[in-house]
Amino acid sequence: MELSLTTRTVGEHTVLEVGGEVDVYTAPRLRERLFELIDGGARHVVVDLGRVDFLDSTGLGVLVGALKRLRPAGGSFALVCDKEPLLKIFRITALDQVFPLHPTVDAAISADSAGAGA
Repeated sequence: MELSLTTRTVGEHTVLEVGGEVDVYTAPRLRERLFELIDGGARHVVVDLGRVDFLDSTGLGVLVGALKRLRPAGGSFALVCDKEPLLKIFRITALDQVFPLHPTVDAAISADSAGAGA
């Protein structure tokens, strides 16, 4: 039930690496960190779920909330996920239509940068 959160900057993008389980117990920490980043001025956020072993509906709600908080500021929000069990959750909930999903951080940043230039 442990959650790890690590933040790094890649160009204009803030990358939040998440590890462990995102559930009803740990989701508030994730929400707090995402809102800190957004309220602190991060406009291009990439959440790397590569080390996440479990994600429940509370965690999905946190991600949706962060996206809604960032949109009015004209920012971008992308997820990095290549684990089939997590991708299945996004497909079942149709959130794969809401979030840009990428296999790597580099792919997420490249896609966002290409979109910004268009």
